[in-house]
Amino acid sequence: MLKVLGKIDEIDMNILKELINDASLSVPKLSKKINVNSSVVYSRIKRLTKRGFIKRFTVEVNEDLLGYNVTAIIGANLNSKYRKDAIDEVLGLASVREVTEVTGRFDVMITVRSKTLDGLHDAIANKIALINGITHTETFVEMAQKRTEPKYVVRS
Repeated sequence: MLKVLGKIDEIDMNILKELINDASLSVPKLSKKINVNSSVVYSRIKRLTKRGFIKRFTVEVNEDLLGYNVTAIIGANLNSKYRKDAIDEVLGLASVREVTEVTGRFDVMITVRSKTLDGLHDAIANKIALINGITHTETFVEMAQKRTEPKYVVRS
């Protein structure tokens, strides 16, 4: 388990909030946005990274612009003897974006992106469903999606 030393204060939370919104912000621009000296912001980012609050800085690709307009979430049941191998194999498929182990009627939820419904069908029927250890799937095609950014609160 990750041990977190020290507290997170309002400055740290403001830095995290701004970086969640735009991780490409330069330290000078970020310091102006939150009205804190650049050297303080720089050292806080380094500390937040070292302590594990910031895992990585990354890019979010607009897959719709790349033509991946079809999204589905697949509930799948697994044979427990093959669970790890099945999950690893699913994660190796180009169309798979995420696998989440869950409670309830499914063992995992698999997020898949495709350019067409035919491509989605191929990914499910000819790839995912044929993986050793997957015993049942049920597919939910995404009709629309709304997202929100996390809203964290600093407690004193």
